[in-house]
Amino acid sequence: MKNRTFYIFEIAVLNCDVKATRKIQIEAEKTLYKLADAITKAFGFFFDHPFGFYSDFKRGGSDSKIGFELFADLELDEGPSRPHFKGVEKVKITAAFKTVGDKMLFFFDYGENWEFSVELKEIREGENQGMKTAVIESTGRAPIQYPPCER
Repeated sequence: MKNRTFYIFEIAVLNCDVKATRKIQIEAEKTLYKLADAITKAFGFFFDHPFGFYSDFKRGGSDSKIGFELFADLELDEGPSRPHFKGVEKVKITAAFKTVGDKMLFFFDYGENWEFSVELKEIREGENQGMKTAVIESTGRAPIQYPPCER
């Protein structure tokens, strides 16, 4: 059987006082939707909000020339925030991350505005058995997704 290619990503929380990073491995042929799910789980978040991957790290990716959004996959009147943005449910990770060092902003929950840096650190060939999507390194405590309200 043919070996599968796995990507190793380093993900860092950007917009929080908490310094937390995670390294995850995921099969390269999975979709960006699956990558988003893996990222949120790596930080203990519920995967319960829209999200996108953007080439620009300023202002939540609003100036991005390249973007992949859940909104592009949903049948909503507003559609993607830019007409040239693609979806995440069918687009493979390899379409957004081509070479080691490629980085994108993962913007999750447009109400809470969670921002994560996602960088492709390594490409590995793996056996068909034994390798799966997993957190392989964890640094720092993850922030609380829904902090208690301030009174």
